[in-house]
Amino acid sequence: MLKEEILGLLAEASPRGWLMEPQAKHILRLSGLDVTRFLWTESVQEATRFAAEIGYPVVVKVVSPEVIHKSDVSGVVLGISGDKQLGEAFEQMRAIRGFQGIIVEETVRGTELIAGMKMDLQFGPVIMLGIGGTAVEIYKDVAIRMAPLRGQDVESMLASLKAHPFLEGYRGAEPISIESLTKMLLAFSSLVMEFEGKVGSIDLNPVICNATRCIITDARIMLAGS
Repeated sequence: MLKEEILGLLAEASPRGWLMEPQAKHILRLSGLDVTRFLWTESVQEATRFAAEIGYPVVVKVVSPEVIHKSDVSGVVLGISGDKQLGEAFEQMRAIRGFQGIIVEETVRGTELIAGMKMDLQFGPVIMLGIGGTAVEIYKDVAIRMAPLRGQDVESMLASLKAHPFLEGYRGAEPISIESLTKMLLAFSSLVMEFEGKVGSIDLNPVICNATRCIITDARIMLAGS
């Protein structure tokens, strides 16, 4: 059963039809998924304090109920290395329509994957896993299974990806933690089943996987009927 706090966030977003990134990430964190350390703030002073606390470089993103795709409005700045650059990014974001602050979050390094869910009219909730970031649109290397997932389903999804040798450490590359990825996908699948009837789709892109963890760095939740 969904926690009351999660139900409250879904109800709050209902008039808009989707959850902004900090709300979506909060739901994922409440559900036991690993997300980046982040702060949602409208204060550049708070932003710089938080950046100093977690350590540069950081990522800055716009938060706006009028912007679903942040990259379309230059609403993401990567590799911010100091207070001055962070302040400049803040001013850039403040000019974006519907501005409700920024996210400041840690920089995570590893292999970019994408995971997600879509409610299929025939099959119900289906879960997707593939190569993430901008590459997902180029290579279209994805695997799809019906929810709920089991451990063997995750193994099958990974094996079906053309890029699976890279995940296992092809030609000396650092292998990702398959255990962490499996744990994340199974937890995500459980949440998806609890969401049934309330959520139409979820995008987790990218999910950054390395040798020790798989962490969700961006998330968007679209409500059912949106």
